[in-house]
This record gives sequence, structure tokens and C-alpha cells, in this order.
Amino acid sequence: MKPRLIAALLAATALAAPLAAEPSSIDFAAQAGAAEASASPFARFAPAADRREHRIDYAHWDEALGWFVVPMGPSLRQQPTPIAVNTGSRRVYGHDSRYRLEGNRVAFSYMTPQIISALGEYRADLERVGSEMDITRLPRNEQLAFWLNLHNVAVIEALAKEYPLAEPHERQFGSNRAALDEAKLVTIAGVELSPRDIRTRIVYPNWRDPKVIYGFWHGVIGGPSIQRLAYTGDNVDALLALSGEEFVNSLRGVESWGNRLRLSPVYEEAAPFYFANGDALRTHLVQFAREDVRDLVTRTQAVAYKPLERDIADLQRGEVEPQHNFLTQTDCKYESCAGAAASLNQSGGPSIRVNPAIARLVRERREKLDRARRAGIRTGMVIYGDGEYSEGEAAREVE
Repeated sequence: MKPRLIAALLAATALAAPLAAEPSSIDFAAQAGAAEASASPFARFAPAADRREHRIDYAHWDEALGWFVVPMGPSLRQQPTPIAVNTGSRRVYGHDSRYRLEGNRVAFSYMTPQIISALGEYRADLERVGSEMDITRLPRNEQLAFWLNLHNVAVIEALAKEYPLAEPHERQFGSNRAALDEAKLVTIAGVELSPRDIRTRIVYPNWRDPKVIYGFWHGVIGGPSIQRLAYTGDNVDALLALSGEEFVNSLRGVESWGNRLRLSPVYEEAAPFYFANGDALRTHLVQFAREDVRDLVTRTQAVAYKPLERDIADLQRGEVEPQHNFLTQTDCKYESCAGAAASLNQSGGPSIRVNPAIARLVRERREKLDRARRAGIRTGMVIYGDGEYSEGEAAREVE
């Protein structure tokens, strides 16, 4: 990770089409947010009709995400194997959630003070870009990529500065010392913004495609996954589609209880902008659902929102077990482990000492991916050009 990460503004002549066409009129999907935004400081961030053909280079953020985001693979929609407690103890260290093998993780436990400082510098660079140029005049895909990256950088930095912690809701963040969603973490053009502000006062009112909800990382297991690539104007549609597919087909996204469809509360937050009724929501879910989940969505009669799983989406749940274990090179075979695998290769040794909670999660992950491969479930993506796409899918512009 570079000691200083700089968001460079580059001129471009050919860019992808916008994620969603500019609305000719305000419909039900945008009424709630648009009405509020028009009478607030957030109105200045609405996309302008006049466009400038520029793009923002997120190469350094790409590098950082590839270093500290650990991919967990697709959900198998199965309960994990019960965790065996240590002899003489009833305490389970690390993640014990039924969703613990879903959603990519950020390796906060490997972040040094220098890395956390670099995160702050990068967040400040993005703030300067958003304040010194007119973001609203960029192509719409470029604007969307900027807001997604800014949101996620700010959340990661805020959690890294408070780490270790098991559940973000237990702490206060930002200049206003508030819960993470309401914490003022960034300032653009003199306007202090919280993660929820970016989502519900800037992006949701101005982008009509509901798959934008999958680009926002909430810092907890229960939310959409963090990607290992930065969003760009070229890849934002494809990455959001991949995130939507992963989330809809996961237990944390869509479940059932009797004849009731139980959904993540991220859909509840987005409902005033995108889902006027249960039918609109079901239509959206079916677009991303595998056959078993599609059947679940269509046969249930009612919709309910379940509580958000609040454990931090890290490797060890912010806990340190009073002993260490060995993580072997076999365990790290498919693991980025935020430097663990690299340490193995550099030292040439067969193992390194790590927190047992991380070692357990890595082993559970490896076993899950082995089961997925045997079942013929895709566990990875192929990268084409500047974007990431599912296997066999060609790069394409957004329609």
C-alpha cells in the first residue's frame, strides 16, 4: 500500500454510458428523496445536464482493496458447521454468526498505523477532488463511482481508527460523534456527509436503477459485500450486478419464514426510492436470483425485514484469543489474508502464527469453497480489461 494515495483526475474521450438514463420526470421511486434533496444542501450534488468528459483514476484504491479485502466466495445457503469450543472453556472467539461465511471481509487486524494514516490521506484526496471540481458535470457513471468509493473509503477508515471492535453500533464516529450510518465522515464542497446522506440524499434520489444499493459497504456482515476492485465509470454496472447476484442469493439477503419473505433491512432503507410495493421488490430480486431463491421469492405471500447482522465484517470479530495457532500454507491456498500468504511466500516457511479465530475462519472458508466447486457453483470471476465480469461474459457498456 502506498504511503500516500492520490485520486488523479484524467481526461478521457470514450466512457461507458450512464448507469441509468436521466429521468424525464420524478416518479414514485424518487419522490421521497428528491423532494427532500431539492430543499436541502444536498441538491447541489444532483447530476447536471451539462457534461464534462473526465474520469477519476482509482488505481491506488484498487491496490489497497486487493491487499486488505479477503474474498469469501458465494453463499451456499447452508448453516455453517457448529463451532467446537476450546477444552475447559465455553467461550467462542471470533465470528460465530450463521452468516459468517458470507460476504467479503476487510482485514482490519493487519492494518498498521501507517496504513490507517494512508486511508485518511486518500479520503482527504477524494474530498478535495469532490470539492475542487464540479462532480455533478461528470458522466453519470463517473459520478456514481465517486460516491460509492467515497462512502466505502470513509466507512473503512472510520472502523480502522476504532479497531478492534466487535460491533460498530457500540461506538460513535465522525465529527458529530454519532452511530456509523449517521456520522459525518466526509465534507464535500462545504457539506458534511454521513454514509446515510450519501446513500439516501445523493445516490438513491438521482439514480433509478436499484442495484446501486449493492455498492455501499456498511461495515457489518449483514450488508452487501465489499468488492476487491474500486468502482470506476467503466466497471460500475458490472460490479454492481455481481454484488447484487451475491447478496440476493445469500442468506443475509433473502430468506423465508413460513410463507413470509424475510429480507435484509437494506431493502427497507431503499424502498421509498425504488420499491413502491412488494411486487416491485420481488421483480427486482428475481432479476438476480438463482432458481432456488427465485422459487422462494415467488411462492411467499408477504415481505418482512429482519434485523441487520451487526458483527463487524472483519476476520476475527475484533477479538483477540489468549493464544495463537498455526495457519498453514494449505489453509492460505485460496486466501489473500491481507499479507499472510505473502508472508508465507517471502519466508519460505510452511506456516505462520495467527489468531486462532482467523485460522478457523480461513479453514471454514476453504472447506466451503471446496463444496461449492464440487457442486458446480462459480467461486470466482474473470477480469476483462478494466472491469470485472462473471465467467464467459464480455465487457459491455451500460444501456
